[in-house]
Amino acid sequence: MLKVADVMTTPVISVRKEQNIRELAELFARHRISSLPVVDEEGRLIGIVTETDLIEQDRNLHIPTVVSIFDWVIYLESDKKFERELKKVTGQTVEDIYTAEVEAVTPETPVSIVADMMSSKKIHAIPVVDGDLLVGMVARIDLIRSMIQPV
Repeated sequence: MLKVADVMTTPVISVRKEQNIRELAELFARHRISSLPVVDEEGRLIGIVTETDLIEQDRNLHIPTVVSIFDWVIYLESDKKFERELKKVTGQTVEDIYTAEVEAVTPETPVSIVADMMSSKKIHAIPVVDGDLLVGMVARIDLIRSMIQPV
């Protein structure tokens, strides 16, 4: 049975949350990748940033519907959601747009589990960690390449 260690990509291109949006865009374009893990100073995985996170900066911002009663303003939609969207649209660094809740696997995870995760959760790439240290990435193309390798 194939394990993630057999198909993952190393070394990993990663970003830090302090990096600016332009540097992020350059990495996506230069390396032709769609997801980058976000790591701290010690190389621990803290999140993921995708092309979708980046292009959301160009989308229209939906202003929440509110009702004003006397001096009160009542949001009919989540004001927290609006704050998150506003932060993403106006973001200047990776920290402003990345997702902290990230699916991750270990080098020993069976490839079949990764395929299930990617399919059911519509994920294109998953960070590979040893403990909390980033050691690789496994993307859909890695799974496809494993199908054509000689046995």
